[in-house]
Amino acid sequence: MATATTDPGPLLSENDRAGMAALLVDVDSVELKLTVPEGDQRSTVAALGLDPLQAEIRQVFFFDTPDLILNTSGLVVRARRTQKKGDDSIVKLRPVVPTDLPKRLRRSRGLGVEVDAMPGGFVCSASLKGAPSTDILQGVSGKRPLRKLFSKEQRALFSEHAPDGIELDGLAVLGPIFVLKLRYTPKGFDRRLVAEMWLYPDNTRILELSTKCAPSEAWDVAAEARAFLAGKGVDLLGEQQTKTRTALQFFSRELGEGA
Repeated sequence: MATATTDPGPLLSENDRAGMAALLVDVDSVELKLTVPEGDQRSTVAALGLDPLQAEIRQVFFFDTPDLILNTSGLVVRARRTQKKGDDSIVKLRPVVPTDLPKRLRRSRGLGVEVDAMPGGFVCSASLKGAPSTDILQGVSGKRPLRKLFSKEQRALFSEHAPDGIELDGLAVLGPIFVLKLRYTPKGFDRRLVAEMWLYPDNTRILELSTKCAPSEAWDVAAEARAFLAGKGVDLLGEQQTKTRTALQFFSRELGEGA
């Protein structure tokens, strides 16, 4: 059972708080995240009243080299299918310094610059979102070129930041990951909370809780969320995992074992 953390101490070090504060003036949004240890996930779902039948089903594919050169270079390439919604794709730069981004890119309507903060750290990323011109399943099955899953603007961003010699059409398909995503406003917390359960092929799971806010209210919302979750018995000090890194590492190992 999860037990309430009544005094977890600072969730970011003083240096991290200063570094994050410096970024907040130039980003579009902040996403506050917490991953729940696997042994506490059932009790957390019950404590928060999460109803899996209300969740949105997603299928996520990543694209990289088998040895994850793109990820090492700070580039994340992803396509996503969502139940009863259109497909989307993202080319993400992470980490970034917002003021270093070219003005033409910063003005793009598809670009979002966000700080993701979780206990123990934070990262700033720039994500360029688009709508694939072909069905994602056609691309991942090899029936259509992978580049067709990305817009002209996304392809240009990829070309600018990918290591020499790496092309979209030559990337390996890493996935899919099945995801259950639930958005709701819980009683006692006057903001929308998002719960995502990522289901990995080796039967491991990551449960991530998150809420988004404007940069100007990040510290206040973080305190409110921390108090709410602690009051529900959610462990605020569990080891944190990142969904993307876990997925990439799993499929990279799988490709290596099949070589």
